[in-house]
Amino acid sequence: MESIVKRFQSKFRKVREEMNQWDELQSCLISQFRNASHIVDRLQVLQNSNNYGVLKCVIGLGDAILEKQIESFRNILVSIRKTLEEFHCIVLSLDKIHRDSRQLVKGSSNMTVKQLHQQVGVKPSLIYCLDSLMFIHEIYNSEYLLKSSVISALSEMALKPSASDLGALQQLLVDQPNLNTEEVQLVFDKIFAEELC
Repeated sequence: MESIVKRFQSKFRKVREEMNQWDELQSCLISQFRNASHIVDRLQVLQNSNNYGVLKCVIGLGDAILEKQIESFRNILVSIRKTLEEFHCIVLSLDKIHRDSRQLVKGSSNMTVKQLHQQVGVKPSLIYCLDSLMFIHEIYNSEYLLKSSVISALSEMALKPSASDLGALQQLLVDQPNLNTEEVQLVFDKIFAEELC
C-alpha cells in the first residue's frame, strides 16, 4: 500500500504542474480581458461623431477607426478563446489523473475498504488521495465553466457596453471564486507531509 501512496504523490506532482500552468494562463487571460474591455469602452466614444472635433470633416475617418477597433476586439476574442482551450486541457488532464488513480486502486489486488481508509505513518489514506483528486478536478472544472460564461458575456457586451458590468466580469476572473486555494494547499501539505518533516 505504501508504494501506491508514493504513486499518488507523483500524480499530485503532476496536478501541481497543471495548477502552475493554470496560474500562468490566468495572468494571460486577465491581460487579454482588460485589453478587450478597453476596446469595448472606446467603441461608445468612437460611435459619437461629436468626439472627433475638426477631424469629423475627414470623410470615412470615424468608420475606419471604428472598424479597426472592432477588428482588434475580434482578434483579442480569438486569443481569449485559445486561452480558454488551454484551461480546458488542464481540466481534462486533472480529470484523467483522477480516473487513472481510481483505476490504480481498483487494479490493486485484494484491496479492502479498511485498507483504503488506512493511514501509514504521516502518509494520507488512499481514499483521502482519491477524494482530494476529485475535489481539485471539480473546483477547477467549475472555475473553467465560469470563465467560459464570463467570456461569452464579454462578447455580447460589445453591442451594449456597460462599464460597471465589465468591471464586475473582470473581478470574477481575477477572484476565481471557485478556487479555494487554502483548502487545496492543505491537501498538498497532507500529501507531502513526509517531505516536510
